[in-house]
Amino acid sequence: MLRFLRFRMMFNKTVGRWLDAKGPCSDVIVSSRIRFARNLGGILFPGRAGSAEREEIVQRVEAALQKLSIYNPDRFVANSDLSELRTKYLVERHLVSPDFARMVAQRAVFVSSDETLSVMVNEEDHLRMQILASGFDLAPALAELQSLDEALGSALGYAFSGRLGFLTACPTNVGTGMRASVLVHLPGLVLTREIEKVLRGAFQIGLAVRGLFGEGTDTQGNLFQISNQATLGKSEEEIVQSLNKIAAEVVGFERKARTYLLENLRRDIEDKVFRAEAILRSARLLNSHEATNLLGVLRLGVACGLLTGPGQTRGSAPTLGAVNELMILCRPANLQVFYDREMNQGERDALRAELVRSRLEEKADSR
Repeated sequence: MLRFLRFRMMFNKTVGRWLDAKGPCSDVIVSSRIRFARNLGGILFPGRAGSAEREEIVQRVEAALQKLSIYNPDRFVANSDLSELRTKYLVERHLVSPDFARMVAQRAVFVSSDETLSVMVNEEDHLRMQILASGFDLAPALAELQSLDEALGSALGYAFSGRLGFLTACPTNVGTGMRASVLVHLPGLVLTREIEKVLRGAFQIGLAVRGLFGEGTDTQGNLFQISNQATLGKSEEEIVQSLNKIAAEVVGFERKARTYLLENLRRDIEDKVFRAEAILRSARLLNSHEATNLLGVLRLGVACGLLTGPGQTRGSAPTLGAVNELMILCRPANLQVFYDREMNQGERDALRAELVRSRLEEKADSR
């Protein structure tokens, strides 16, 4: 049995507000994210700093956070409290990066109670702070993070060049130190085989397209991350405006693809969706990859209204928010935290199927 103690106080069995599907364009865009990379002046970057310097950074960042109204000591976790399982849990929730998970010492993370804000300490840079928002909502997320950044910068003193902007460990982040991204669900473009053309267009105008968990990760459930690459020579607002324009076009392309599928291949799409729903509602074993892909198909059915209306007698369809939630809870580390114990793969596959069945029935009955 795991001893979660403080970890249980920090996280519960629900998911972050950014997954509630109440934001703009939530049928296509799951979430928006703004991330800043910052370093403290006069101290070596984490990759070159010694243990004492890295620990000093953790202490200074926590002291700066303590001055803010958002601070809660139970939500600042450092060093030995960040076990391998707990760190994977945070990666699966998009609250820390895979690179942060690979760090072994003198690191910390602060997460707000609704999981829309996280601050990583001693990842590639001294600070990686991010705001997550539901749906297509980049501008408000930017304004919120700018406010936090100003408060922390006043207390900590960032490494900054009047010529280059914010100084970062990786040259590609120099300048604004900002990454703006959207997590998009594009099953329509995948099924119409238009996805390569759309993604190639994004590459050509300087955007990066990555898998579910960012750089170097696979695509699952037809989910993609689209983000800016250049951070030097443009303001934060200009970067957001550029991504807003492209993301809006992607939303239009995806909706057009879905309309085409429903008008010309409706029976095929219904078959995919209803098969996915039937497996999810009845399977006794589900691995993580299969669950994510099936939930991606179910999400398409919910967004297109295929699970409601005449002929649907099984009860109310799950909401987009409920499907988003299951995509998180079904991941290996989250599943073990949910059930409060470590499991082998076979146990996870069985309990994952059980959780999906119960949650789909629960969400249907609650509507």
